[in-house]
Amino acid sequence: MSKGTDDSNNKEKKKPTYKEIAQERGREASIARKIFFFIFIVLIAFIIIGGYSAYKYVANGVAPVDPDSEEEIEINIPLGSSTSDIAAILEEEGLIHNSLIYRFYVKFNNAADFQAGDYTLSPSMTLAEITAELETGAVYQEAVLRVTVPEGRNIEEIATIFEENAGVNREEFLEKMNDQEYIKELMEKYPDILTEEILAEDIRYPLEGYLFPATYEFYEEDPSIDKIVTNMLNKSQDILFIYIDQMEAMEQFTVHDIVTFASLVEEEAPSVEDRKRIAGVFYNRMAQDMMLQTDPTVIYAHGEHISRLTYADYEIESPYNTYHVMGLPIGPIANFGESSLQAVLEPEQSNYLYFLADAEGNVHYSETYEQHQAYEQQYIHTQE
Repeated sequence: MSKGTDDSNNKEKKKPTYKEIAQERGREASIARKIFFFIFIVLIAFIIIGGYSAYKYVANGVAPVDPDSEEEIEINIPLGSSTSDIAAILEEEGLIHNSLIYRFYVKFNNAADFQAGDYTLSPSMTLAEITAELETGAVYQEAVLRVTVPEGRNIEEIATIFEENAGVNREEFLEKMNDQEYIKELMEKYPDILTEEILAEDIRYPLEGYLFPATYEFYEEDPSIDKIVTNMLNKSQDILFIYIDQMEAMEQFTVHDIVTFASLVEEEAPSVEDRKRIAGVFYNRMAQDMMLQTDPTVIYAHGEHISRLTYADYEIESPYNTYHVMGLPIGPIANFGESSLQAVLEPEQSNYLYFLADAEGNVHYSETYEQHQAYEQQYIHTQE
């Protein structure tokens, strides 16, 4: 091997000096900083553009449709209209930009005393001006019927209430509740709350749980079944809309699941405090893959009132029976009050897995089955 070749190899194998390494690392750091800065600028641009777009969307939604307009538009707000109905009318008539934003506006400003009647409004009016007009209008007539539907009532009980208090034929009401074409029409009208889940094969009544408990006023002596149902669905939609953000954040549950869950809490809990605690127990049981095993679902599965359940009653094979199915039943078993919905969305945190109510209605909670059995012996079996 020649000397020239050795010199060449030595040069090729020569290690870089510390200075050269430092310079190379400095160049790499400089490139990294440039890349980071570029990405940072891009991200900031996206945030600014996105935030500005969202701001413009909302700002446009709350601004008058046409500040310079002198046009006057006559509208009619029907008796019994919900906030959703009114917002839809205003948007359709070109008096507001966006019905959803108007519903948020009404919610955040606690505006609720809207009056039915005829109004003359203008596209130049602000949301505040429109709302003020709608709150000072005059109702043309007094309600001729007031019907109260309590919490925790199922479809068949509601049918009886309207038969006794509004002259509605109970059997016709129940037949309407299973009219598939009618239900599909309602689903189109209320897509945010009535989903395909209510049409599941084993659902007893598609609208079970969705007819909100409240006092309803009617301005005719013989309200139609459709009028009754739409009034109740309007109320359900208004209540559920208040909690829409919390419901959407619950990725494990659909709206149908939440309504179903709330109906179980409503049927089991005698007080607001117990509702939150019992909702927490149900969450704890589901987290541990335990059946919910709540007695009201057994009674609903049988389709009749049972004052005292027997061991045989618990054996019924039904998608409503939570002693038979894991997790929530196929659908709601009754309507629910707002406090039961709140309990599902904001349950009390605890380690309880069991509960039972004594003869006075007091609820006793347990972390272990042994403690639960002891409470059964103390509060249930000793009173038999």
